[in-house]
Amino acid sequence: MAKMEYTPIEELEDKYLGTIGTPKRDAFEASVKEEIRAYHIGEAIKQARKEKNLTQEQLGNLAGIQTAQISKIENGKNLTLSTLSRIFEAMGIQADLVFGKMSFSLW
Repeated sequence: MAKMEYTPIEELEDKYLGTIGTPKRDAFEASVKEEIRAYHIGEAIKQARKEKNLTQEQLGNLAGIQTAQISKIENGKNLTLSTLSRIFEAMGIQADLVFGKMSFSLW
């Protein structure tokens, strides 16, 4: 049986994305972090919706948002502050954003 050779993921990242600290690699890593944050926000919204025994359709009706949009948001896509604010308000959830030393309530 032939022996398979494996390439460590770090070598592939360096080869195709550039080494750590290069603009292309930094942009890629920032993009990944952003997608992970969006995913976590979507999961938190889904969990809160389920805790309130709401379907996506019911939440959409309360927030004035289409059901398909609720699904996208729960999957970490199409997150905007105005839409998030409407969702939090519809569920009666206080949400605050922090930018450095400044914080704002979404509703």
